[in-house]
Amino acid sequence: MSALSTLLSMEFATFFPTAIAHRGTPPTKSQSLHHFFFFPTSISSFFPSSLIPVTIKPSRSHFHILFDSFRHNFVQDIENCHKPVNGLHQTEPPDPPQRVFIQDSPWILNDLLMNGIGEEEEKHNMLRRRQIQMETEALENMVEEYRELEREMREKNLIPNLPHVKALFLGWFDPLKGAIEAEQKSKRSKKHKAAFAPHIDSLPAAKMAVIVMHKLMGLVSMEYHHAGCVLLVDAAVQIGMAVEQEVRIHNFLEKTRTRQSKKTEFVREDCTDNDTQKLRKHVNGLIKRRRLKQVQMLLKEEEYGPWGRDTQAKLGSRLIDLLIQTAFVHSPVNQSADTPPDIRPAFRHRFKVISKNPEYENGGYLFLTSYIMRTHGSKKQQDVMKNVGRKQLRKVFEALDTLGSTKWRVNGRVLGVVEYLWAAGGNIAGLIDRKDVPIPERPRLEGLKQIQEWKWSVKKAEKINLERHSLRCDTELKLSVAQKMKEEEGFYYPHNIDFRGRAYPMHSHLNHLSCDLCRGLLEFAEGRPLGKSGLHWLKIHLANLYAGGIEKLSYDERLAFVENHLHDIFDSADNPINGNRWWLGAEDPFQCLAASINLSEALRSSSPNSVLSHLPIHQDGSCNGLQHYAALGRDSLEAAAVNLVASERPADVYSEIAVRVHDIMRRDSNKDPAVYPNALLARVLIDQIDRKLVKQTVMTSVYGVTFVGAREQMKRRLQEKGLINDEQLLFTAACYAAKVTLTALGEIFGAARVIMGWLGDCAKVITSENHPVSWTTPLGLPVIQPYCKTERHLIKTSLQFLALRREGNTVDAKKQRSAFPPNFIHSLDSSHMMMTALACRDAGLCFAGFKFSFH
Repeated sequence: MSALSTLLSMEFATFFPTAIAHRGTPPTKSQSLHHFFFFPTSISSFFPSSLIPVTIKPSRSHFHILFDSFRHNFVQDIENCHKPVNGLHQTEPPDPPQRVFIQDSPWILNDLLMNGIGEEEEKHNMLRRRQIQMETEALENMVEEYRELEREMREKNLIPNLPHVKALFLGWFDPLKGAIEAEQKSKRSKKHKAAFAPHIDSLPAAKMAVIVMHKLMGLVSMEYHHAGCVLLVDAAVQIGMAVEQEVRIHNFLEKTRTRQSKKTEFVREDCTDNDTQKLRKHVNGLIKRRRLKQVQMLLKEEEYGPWGRDTQAKLGSRLIDLLIQTAFVHSPVNQSADTPPDIRPAFRHRFKVISKNPEYENGGYLFLTSYIMRTHGSKKQQDVMKNVGRKQLRKVFEALDTLGSTKWRVNGRVLGVVEYLWAAGGNIAGLIDRKDVPIPERPRLEGLKQIQEWKWSVKKAEKINLERHSLRCDTELKLSVAQKMKEEEGFYYPHNIDFRGRAYPMHSHLNHLSCDLCRGLLEFAEGRPLGKSGLHWLKIHLANLYAGGIEKLSYDERLAFVENHLHDIFDSADNPINGNRWWLGAEDPFQCLAASINLSEALRSSSPNSVLSHLPIHQDGSCNGLQHYAALGRDSLEAAAVNLVASERPADVYSEIAVRVHDIMRRDSNKDPAVYPNALLARVLIDQIDRKLVKQTVMTSVYGVTFVGAREQMKRRLQEKGLINDEQLLFTAACYAAKVTLTALGEIFGAARVIMGWLGDCAKVITSENHPVSWTTPLGLPVIQPYCKTERHLIKTSLQFLALRREGNTVDAKKQRSAFPPNFIHSLDSSHMMMTALACRDAGLCFAGFKFSFH
């Protein structure tokens, strides 16, 4: 998850790497705004100017001599590292790689143009190469020594003690001290100070200035080698806490000093004063030894009330504001004696798009930040993933590597058909219509009913147009990726998992987990000869894609269906646009077209079994969620309904549910509407009940679909049929259909409902002790449900409003309970998929997972 944040940025010539914000890209759905303290920098000024000019990168980088010949310049690419800040990452691409150039002198280049080089010149050039190598190695050693010093100082939180940082402090101290003094002496009302700078009078200005500079540079240096920024809210609170701690110590020492002077004056002493003076002496000793945490613990017992986060953030923000106004740096980059000095503000306060993922195992891309799990900011899940051993997650890593190792390519012929249909206006083969629906004109009659109906129709048309616009944008994104990748020999989809263990490609637009359009455009880059069994399964695959009940026939009947439609299949492959367009009648038209093309090539070949096929062949599950419940309950009847028991003809749970729904509605339709109002709805719907109407609700019921969700699913299916035009009737019919479908599901899969209830009861017991529900999957992945109540409040500071929002310590019991059954089944399903992926890898098969089926 990412966020658009407010940053403070600091710009100065020092040992830190450059970090430049990406501009012009709005935050995506998984991103948001945050406020940050951030400082991009220039090149290092630590090294003497006479040495080779270099740009110092993070400590992970190393310089290496790439060539040992005067015919080449010495060029070294410097690695650009992208590290997180407190689990917050930049989403922009890294800086362009910078290089070190060691150029040969012109006279050497002139020598190269000559026909030959004398022995003396050659010897001289060899010595010159050695000298260059020695000087470069000396530079590398200096760089590494300074980096080692920086690493040691950072580990000890002593970056402010580095010589260059101390020099900056000397220049910033007096202006910052003066600004704080002016703020302390200002004639603003107490109410205004309390609102924007509480307790700013609590310390001398000099001491407060030192605290601000040291604390801020300490925070920045600790975070800088990661991503070059620190959250403003974090910096403000940390500075406020540091000032509060110093105020406690200052007040305690002042108070005890006053007591000591009075004791000397009156020559009076008691046990309390003795204890106080011992404590004072102990505190001073701890301060000298920099044991500030122990000091803080000792002074907690004193009579000083805590400030709270609001006060800390307000004071810290005001002090940062004053530092922004007074701190400047002189950048030596490209400066010469006859040009004005380049004086820049040391800090900047700005917004930046950053990623908000936790820092643990990553991979997939070279520079783009990627992580094994999408935790969406759940600290509990992040902590578990950080602490789990790699050995325990070995199978998960192997499965993700297997999924990411599948090589894909764009099916050029299908892409050409899609581009033609899209350019022609869409509204075919599942493509959204590129035209908006017309907005109804205002009726001439001004009757109240007509006006209300007109307003409702306008609202409906506008909603449809907004949905079409969104879907058009989605289609354009998918096509743009396909067009960009169509000439590539192959490409890969790195995968990661959600907190339940479900695996997803990291690329979100064109991937094999998406719609029929995407899956029709993609095929395996590495083809395999069909062989006899391959040709057999290709025909079955084509029948399954055509669907319409064909996929529930026996294998022999599906093979017969294909043989009976060979003419249509050849026509679809040869002339998909201007032919009879048989492929458009399929439930998955673009995948059906791709299969028709592949099968046509094979059947027209003199050796069909040797034809290379790049087509993924689906092995679909029969409502995977119900399969897991049937297996958990050891229920043979439910297992047979979802094909866990072998049979000649595959069982169709959706058709079975549709028949049960039809029976219920038929009984209801015979009732008296005056006594049973749903009788009228049953009569409207009885002829519209089919497999497609109930499929989505049945499929998602085991994954926690609510009645509202089921109602919306039914409403969309009824809208597609187009037989109910009245909105109110459509709504009530969808409610009735959802209720009857869930009832029919409970009648057939009663054991599954009992298990779901038992899992919910387990969650209720667990959350009663304020514990989140957690478990470990069969592959060793630890899962913690992230549902906790959030804590959030706004603080008005001199810089801006700060939103303090964090994951609370109180679990959301209701959500924990309702989400546990579907999340548990998801984790089992994902484990099964990963185990299948590993088995296929071991068998030498190319594998890809798609939600409820394998390719």
